[in-house]
Amino acid sequence: MDRVGMMSLSEEEEDDPLRRAAGKLGNAPGLCWVSLASCFMLACSYVGSLYVWKSDLPRDHPAVIKRRFTSVLTVSAISPLFVLVWKELTGIKSDAPLLALMGFRLEGIFNATFLPLLLTMILFLGPLIQLAVDCPWDFIDGLKVGLDPRFWILCLTDMRWLRNQVIAPLTEELVFRACMLPMLVPCTGLSTAIFTCPLFFGIAHFHHVIELLRFRQGTVVSIFLSAAFQFSYTAVFGAYTAFIFIRTGHLIGPVLCHSFCNYIGFPAIFTACEHPQRFTIITFYVTGMVLFFLLLHPMTDPALYGNLPICHLLERGSSDNSWLCS
Repeated sequence: MDRVGMMSLSEEEEDDPLRRAAGKLGNAPGLCWVSLASCFMLACSYVGSLYVWKSDLPRDHPAVIKRRFTSVLTVSAISPLFVLVWKELTGIKSDAPLLALMGFRLEGIFNATFLPLLLTMILFLGPLIQLAVDCPWDFIDGLKVGLDPRFWILCLTDMRWLRNQVIAPLTEELVFRACMLPMLVPCTGLSTAIFTCPLFFGIAHFHHVIELLRFRQGTVVSIFLSAAFQFSYTAVFGAYTAFIFIRTGHLIGPVLCHSFCNYIGFPAIFTACEHPQRFTIITFYVTGMVLFFLLLHPMTDPALYGNLPICHLLERGSSDNSWLCS
């Protein structure tokens, strides 16, 4: 090869993070093995941290919750180190800083805070109407409660509320989306990463089986059926928040959507079918789903959120970039 050809190849490798990574690891499968192993170890660290404390108390006991706060917050604080080590092992470089890759940036922050949450609320329009219909308060009374500082003090001193609405959404989205997606994208591409990342998230929730069996909270069959359902639901939800993370380039949207979904829970579809006002409620269920799919792409249009750092990890000219990054 002549000198010009060598210089051209060198410049091309310099501009392409995947080729540079392949050169350091030897081949593309090596990149994927490092990426998958890093994600697996991070998931194990997160789940394993929940069990470093020996206790005979159930998971909802305030003492257990406080100890687990310490564990998951510690793992979450060091989780960016997994990404740094992964970058060092693979040789992948990016023009975007590490925190920007993980969704911590100011560009488009206003849209990223409100639009994904609004989109999720539209999807759950049926359950929201169902809650409103069954709520004993009228709108004014509900507004008064929501604006009462004593209500929020009560929430913030409730360990289960803090876990479900603050700590779990923040730490799980940080670990399973903000840290794992940048490690998966160079290996799998954006589309596959959206569906690969939730598998770690879903499997991580299987640890609930241990506690249910330990405290005999149901038969073995019912516990495993419940775990299978939870895995399916969390995997679908994880794919959705991964999509939001990639399309917006922000962590705040997935965190707020996660917190909202933890509050609403899985839609009570069978209850809605037996409700005295079932026609109205089911109509809103269907309307919400139709509007959600119509608005999914417009409300997550990357043009609303600025430059997407995670798209810098794609191979130049990749067709996977065409619909998710633009």
